[in-house]
Amino acid sequence: MAVTLKDIAEEANVTLMTVSNVINGRHAKASQATIDKVLGIADRLGYVPSAAARSLASNSSRIIGVFVHDPGNGNVLKDPYTASMVGAIEPALRRHGYHLLLQGIPDPADIPAAFRAWNLDGAIFLGFLDSTLRPMAGNLGKPLVAMESYTQQPEFINVRLDDRDGGYQATKHLLDNGHRAIAFAGHLTAERAVNRERFEGYKLALEEAGLPVDESFLFDAHNSHSAGISVGRLLKEQRPEVTAVFATADLIAIGIMEGLATCGLNVPNDVSVVGFDDLDIATYISPKLTTVAQDLQAKAAAAVELLMDRLKEPAKEIADRVLGVQLVQRESVRRLAR
Repeated sequence: MAVTLKDIAEEANVTLMTVSNVINGRHAKASQATIDKVLGIADRLGYVPSAAARSLASNSSRIIGVFVHDPGNGNVLKDPYTASMVGAIEPALRRHGYHLLLQGIPDPADIPAAFRAWNLDGAIFLGFLDSTLRPMAGNLGKPLVAMESYTQQPEFINVRLDDRDGGYQATKHLLDNGHRAIAFAGHLTAERAVNRERFEGYKLALEEAGLPVDESFLFDAHNSHSAGISVGRLLKEQRPEVTAVFATADLIAIGIMEGLATCGLNVPNDVSVVGFDDLDIATYISPKLTTVAQDLQAKAAAAVELLMDRLKEPAKEIADRVLGVQLVQRESVRRLAR
């Protein structure tokens, strides 16, 4: 049977209110001897405070929502990037004494209800469009962090990468290896500024090299393995002159490699490929994928740190956090003879 405050009060020969005050850190009305006595008995009896009771007493649930946009496949952790990001956020929250509530969100209109139902202290948003976040600004009244976002809403703290530099580094690496016919694969028609910024980096590198952007080298691809396979096949069928491709996500890049293979082409001998994210899977395939790496642990730590800052000082103005990226060279890029 669970130990209660009443059990501790009876053994300590003090009132229930005294025990409650001591256990919940309200020590002003108790002597140090009483505090030591109550805490000693609680420890010896193995008392575990009720999270629900402490939530009611402090008006804080110690729960942070992690909301993931659910495009409709019913498995928000199917994407390896999302799974890795959630896995990095959870221990960062735990170190601050908070719990994680993970919820897939097909309809953003459901988010306020989730806040009320769980009495959330704050939330981190993954995979949402800036236009989706905009209507929620000012309506939730709690600290909010948006990952991979460029939203200008002051209620949200943004944590993102230097996406433009990542696109630049990837394309510049291909240029430095002698490639000139370089394709781009990413969700060009999407609203997500992340994709636009990576595309801007691609364009900047080509511009510095004196090369125009050939629109026939641009392939619109959702962030998925299957979309990459389609791009790989289209490269063979429609643009055989392309010698290299920059993909805005590792999943797309790996799909491209498979699509090229089904057409009898070899990476990197026939086509070089560079991805973005540096997921674990990038090292499981053959050839191992050259990619733009991001530090997921640092990204998660930054999101949680900024959320904690806002919890401590709600009126404090907190700047967005932009993390750098770094190209990781592996085996999927071939140097062309000049």
